[in-house]
Amino acid sequence: MDEGSYTCGTSDVPLMGMTIGEMIDRIAARYPDTDAIVSMHQNIRWTYREFMEQVNTVARGLMGMGIDKGARVGIWAMNHAEWIVVQFATAKIGAIMVNINPAYRTYELEYALKQSEVSTLFIQGRFKTSDYVGMFYEACPEASEAKPGKIQSEKFPFLKNVIFMGDTVYNGMFTWNDLVKRAEEISEEELVERGESLTFDDPINIQYTSGTTGFPKGVVLSHHSILNNGYIIGSGMGFTEKDRLCIPVPFYHCFGMVLSNLACVTHGSTMVLPGPAFDAEQVLKTIEKEKCTAVHGVPTMFIAELAHPNFSKYNLSSLRTGIMAGSPCPIEVMKEVNTKMHMSEIVIVYGQTETAPGVTMTTTKDPLERRVTTVGRAFPHTELKIIDPATGKIVPHGGVGEICARGYCVMKCYYNNPAATHATLDKDHWNHTGDLGTMDKEGYFKIVGRLKDMVIRGGENIYPREIEEYLHHHPKIADVYVVGVPDLKYGEELCAWVKMKDGQKMSEQDVKDFCKGKIAHFKIPRYVMFVNDFPITISGKIQKFKMREESIRVLGLEAADKVETA
Repeated sequence: MDEGSYTCGTSDVPLMGMTIGEMIDRIAARYPDTDAIVSMHQNIRWTYREFMEQVNTVARGLMGMGIDKGARVGIWAMNHAEWIVVQFATAKIGAIMVNINPAYRTYELEYALKQSEVSTLFIQGRFKTSDYVGMFYEACPEASEAKPGKIQSEKFPFLKNVIFMGDTVYNGMFTWNDLVKRAEEISEEELVERGESLTFDDPINIQYTSGTTGFPKGVVLSHHSILNNGYIIGSGMGFTEKDRLCIPVPFYHCFGMVLSNLACVTHGSTMVLPGPAFDAEQVLKTIEKEKCTAVHGVPTMFIAELAHPNFSKYNLSSLRTGIMAGSPCPIEVMKEVNTKMHMSEIVIVYGQTETAPGVTMTTTKDPLERRVTTVGRAFPHTELKIIDPATGKIVPHGGVGEICARGYCVMKCYYNNPAATHATLDKDHWNHTGDLGTMDKEGYFKIVGRLKDMVIRGGENIYPREIEEYLHHHPKIADVYVVGVPDLKYGEELCAWVKMKDGQKMSEQDVKDFCKGKIAHFKIPRYVMFVNDFPITISGKIQKFKMREESIRVLGLEAADKVETA
């Protein structure tokens, strides 16, 4: 009987029924002398034995600070070895790590800290133009006059501890060394006891994903969801303890934290950090120097690496596999990566933060045509269906509809947001992705569009409503709508349609300047169009597809709109 566009991934390998802490204990015991982390910019090289010592020390230090199971521990930092230590240390003690995008500015930081009720925050020092300590003090001025561990803020009633990820002393903040010293207050036996009190269904992570109705939503994920997703990803690339993964994608995102870090640790593979943030030549240098067998990236990153003027100088012959994901992958780019970067076994993964994140994946054995034109088939132990959004019924093979996912990978909820949770998870616990796709008779999926209003710019998920909400704060703006427009470099860029209040005037730069330093740089509209009205239906609903079409015509983006993607 033909079931239409419904499938369930099968596997001879069962899901792992353990916590992240139990898993890393086993891996460190099995591969103690294998490199766990190589951080090029920090000159750090830790074996799994050394990494495990770091994790246990920080876990005990957090317990010494009074961090209980379920407490929210935020981390606002770029890619550093310490980020990974915090990731596993919080998991060991059952604290819920809250990933905060390092591109956030004060407006967004305040929201994340309040919404997730963070009690302890890890923060890094300055990076390029970002002064993290300064921005934190701007958001929480009480901290600048407080003693470490004694922050009292009306705006952030839950926040007590801030830990600076270094040795510089700041008012109201512990240093990393202070945290390490607190470990002396907790015995190894107490850490083991804490670990034994945890279950794999416990929530362990909150990741923010932008919302269609305004502010970001905190996706709550468990040990079970992200641990197994990472393991399946690593297995899909054929990872072993001999693999070395170059990780230029950010840790705060599921791509870095799960598809990279957990994919490595579950297989005893090596995490190689080329830098705190993406730099194309540093990635190429790192691959050659560390003989990396895999590299991850969004299409924008691979495009930048291939186009680098020194590309041909680097020996990338050690590469075998990796993942291109985060936004639709241009078919021609995939073909170039296959040949010029020696990544004959590169795979594509599709998913979203709400599904921890992967639900479909191509395999290293799929024919090239499948690997460049589809996003693969269902993950093991994952159910997928494509439904007609109007009726909820499963569409026939090849029919377009909304992709829905169910299984171990699906989030528990959106933190403190039951309305949004119920809008995304139905009564049968299907996660409605908002993405439109097709499934063929062999079970391969293609993404053809989105029900939701999301824009994917260089792998960053952006929901226009959040930017519209912010721009509405400007006293000269009467109304504003933001749409995604095609872009050859980033896949998509933002275009703001702005309607001014009577008698007011603004320039495109004025709009950008209003955003600068207040919202993340990637959310600042690339284009601004000043209009007198917006295209609407007879019933008064805004027609964003018409705005997108008009923007493409006016801005001359027809060439970018014709790029074929999987």
